[in-house]
Amino acid sequence: MMNLEGIKNILPQRYPFLMIDRVLEIRAGEYCKALKNVSGNEEIFSGHFPHHAMMPAVMIIECFAQTAGCVMNSRIEEPLEFVFFAGINNAKFRKPVIPGDQLILEITLKNQRRNFWTFDGIASVEDKVVTQAEIKLMTQEI
Repeated sequence: MMNLEGIKNILPQRYPFLMIDRVLEIRAGEYCKALKNVSGNEEIFSGHFPHHAMMPAVMIIECFAQTAGCVMNSRIEEPLEFVFFAGINNAKFRKPVIPGDQLILEITLKNQRRNFWTFDGIASVEDKVVTQAEIKLMTQEI
């Protein structure tokens, strides 16, 4: 398990774009289960949508990417500074995520070749799948 401060030690994102609140389980280099508390106080909900707030799909995908970043950084001493989103396949959004939900994100490494990493992601609320996707990340020196 890893709290927010531990996550900040391995991911470069910060408020307002650090999306995951806690790592519930991690298997180094293989799998991560993380938690995102979806709060109605988040600024995004003032415009998406004012009378029927729901988490934008792209933000759920960012949660997947950050959870995958935890997997990528779990087996090395120095965190990777530059991890970029490289692609998405087979994304399915089955149910809206709304304020008050606890979004559980599960990411499993599917493949890694050189600096390209492919992950399968499943997001659920109350044990019901709300989103699933294959995401691709890459590392690159700048």
